Amino acid sequence: MSKKVPLLKVVKQAVSRVTSEAIIIGADSHMSCIGSYFVDQFWHMPRLDELNITELIAYCERYNIGMIVPTRDGELLYFAKHRISLAERGIHVMISDEQAVTACLDKLRFFEELHTYQYPVIQTTLSIDTISATRYVVKERHGAGSHNIGLNLNKEEAINQANKLSIPVFQPFIEGKEFSVDMYIDRDRTMKGVIVRQRELIVQGESQISTTVQHPMIEGVCMRVAQTLQLYGHIIFQVIEDKRGSIHIIECNPRFGGASTLSIAAGLDSFFWCYLEARGEELAAYPFCRSETEKRLVRHTNDWIIDV
Repeated sequence: MSKKVPLLKVVKQAVSRVTSEAIIIGADSHMSCIGSYFVDQFWHMPRLDELNITELIAYCERYNIGMIVPTRDGELLYFAKHRISLAERGIHVMISDEQAVTACLDKLRFFEELHTYQYPVIQTTLSIDTISATRYVVKERHGAGSHNIGLNLNKEEAINQANKLSIPVFQPFIEGKEFSVDMYIDRDRTMKGVIVRQRELIVQGESQISTTVQHPMIEGVCMRVAQTLQLYGHIIFQVIEDKRGSIHIIECNPRFGGASTLSIAAGLDSFFWCYLEARGEELAAYPFCRSETEKRLVRHTNDWIIDV
């Protein structure tokens, strides 16, 4: 949960449209987690590598928890592995199956799998010598996000950066416009809605200024990829459109992102739809209604002062 306060707020808003009786329980292995101030109840939970699934189920049943929303990359595989066991106890998780999550978190596998289907995915390799480029990107093979990423490096710089990583992969550096693509895929693996947003100011891998746009070509290719991978829930694709107008899929994060609240505001009702599915409802009566106007997100620090 960490400091993902905007996410907590949109979850609360979505659930409150269905019932006024539900409470939001946050969980984190750090007791001083900032998000703990923005939930109805907080669980100082064990680390996931120390949390037995039986213990998690027992906690959920004790507090009548019917829906779990994973919020960080490090917990996606845990919940994907236990998704069915949790569902059997009436606990719905917004997560794709293990195979799909693994394909998204392993950048080399992501490239190889999508390249087989001839999708425009960026070349990714373990050896820099197999790439025909003058500038390079170096990143960790596993996980998502921008941790220790090296951007726009020459070959020598790329090799030096790779020596600092656990399992580095190399990609060609491509200049162009950067986009994030938020989408929601329902439990029948049907696309519910898609929003494309242009990343205008990026700080440490996250959009600080982002604007929704209409881009049918990017929407179409990302929708096809998501259905090929059999993803579920809220999904984010990162895409670059180069100067020639060609599309390059960089990665897929099978979770809600830092600036995805913009897509919620533009009509992508992910948490509302997920909560309805957790209650066993069908989504046909709840259509995707995209905002008629484009919207811009400007992220900024906000202080909150409380009495103690």
